Amino acid sequence: MLLIPCPRCGATNRIPPERAHLRARCGRCRAPLDAGATGKPVELTAASFDATVLDAATPVVVDCWAPWCGPCRALAPVLDAVAREYGGRAIVAKLNVDDHPAIAERYAVRGIPTLLFFAGGHLRDRLVGVQPAPVIRARLDALLAAA
Repeated sequence: MLLIPCPRCGATNRIPPERAHLRARCGRCRAPLDAGATGKPVELTAASFDATVLDAATPVVVDCWAPWCGPCRALAPVLDAVAREYGGRAIVAKLNVDDHPAIAERYAVRGIPTLLFFAGGHLRDRLVGVQPAPVIRARLDALLAAA
């Protein structure tokens, strides 16, 4: 089962993997769900971080970024492609470090862009700086193989 948090109310929704390609709605508030199952990066907030990242049944890669950062903007299309490719198998999420500095501090993010790789609710790996898609895919594939 895929655990997809609702972007509106934060409720965790269980979606069978074979139905991940369908448009799902939150069981509590009926808002559309657009997490990793749809193949788009998920915008994280302090309220949604734990449910999206730490409680996820699939590996999660968190892009720690800021809107003013040129390298972060250069990495965005790469992460969009990875999110489409791994939709339903892994979640790609984005955390604006200017808006949520406490989370960035908790995971010792010192430079951006930083990619944090989570599996089973634990930080497993990190990459700092702009990375090509094959490097990101290799890290995700290793997490998927270990699961």
